[in-house]
Amino acid sequence: MAIDWTNIYKKYKGLWVALKDDEVTVVSSGKSLQETSRKAQEKGFNDPIFFRVPKKLTYFVGATV
Repeated sequence: MAIDWTNIYKKYKGLWVALKDDEVTVVSSGKSLQETSRKAQEKGFNDPIFFRVPKKLTYFVGATV
């Protein structure tokens, strides 16, 4: 099932985010991975999912031969 990150993109583009295991709830954000990790740990999230939100959306189509 696809995850809709539209709202995350709109609010956090160009930033790092730390997500809960549900992959949609942002627990912290920042300009660097270290800052985002520190903020997540301060909130009690020691092993979140980290993701850098792109500044610009582009398309990619992959295929295997």
